[in-house]
Amino acid sequence: MPELPEVEVTRRGVAPHIEGRVVEQAIFRREGLRWPFPPGLSELLAGRRITHTDRRGKYLLIGFEHGTLIVHLGMSGHLRVLPPGIEPRKHDHFDLVVSGPEGRQVLRLHDPRRFGAVLWHANEAGPLEEHELLRGLGVEPLDEGFSGALLHRETRRRNAPIKQVLLAGDIVVGVGNIYACESLFRAGINPKTAASRISRARYDMLAEAIKEILAAAIVQGGSTLRDFIAVNGQSGYFQQTYFVYDRAGVPCRNCGAPVRQIKQGQRSTFYCAQCQR
Repeated sequence: MPELPEVEVTRRGVAPHIEGRVVEQAIFRREGLRWPFPPGLSELLAGRRITHTDRRGKYLLIGFEHGTLIVHLGMSGHLRVLPPGIEPRKHDHFDLVVSGPEGRQVLRLHDPRRFGAVLWHANEAGPLEEHELLRGLGVEPLDEGFSGALLHRETRRRNAPIKQVLLAGDIVVGVGNIYACESLFRAGINPKTAASRISRARYDMLAEAIKEILAAAIVQGGSTLRDFIAVNGQSGYFQQTYFVYDRAGVPCRNCGAPVRQIKQGQRSTFYCAQCQR
């Protein structure tokens, strides 16, 4: 599944091609993905100018003067910027045709598993952050508001394993499975440790690790996930720097002990029992 770095890489890739452009046409090739496409969305977008792009957690936000298009890539989706005239392939479910000084371009959503989403939040519906998909999200891990102090304060009554607390998204958003495993390794924290038992000092280390790892992943184009392709058709290469994720049985890069794999909440967790106590 594309995680925060992959979505941010996507946002940065599409922004120069769509910001300030006028939508000529919105094309839907099915009735919906994870949820139905909003009725009348083609008419709502046609002739409107895209003012900006943003991201909230794993949601890509495409802003207009009258509302916001909320796009989620689901388990397998990706966006590509294409010249007009390229025939859609199977699973190309949504096109946003835009025009600007350089001519027409097509922003195309490809989603084989159809767990993605294209939704609309009108300005008159209230603040965007109150949308039902966004209102429960925690702080952005790359914002100034994210810190070890925040993690420590919000976990005093959390007895769930710290890995599960990170994935829940209500304290900090967007730290998905890959980057949670890598961050916990860098901070030397066992993923099975109850969140309430971790000290402030160790949370300081964890917050710093999360920031550094996510920032590095964005610079490196995200991870080469099986289904993720960036806007320019390239795959990221952050996976080349993994210390534990998807390395079960391989010697730890630090101590040489075999990396372990366990299941937590139906997700695979990778860690080094020697380095993460």
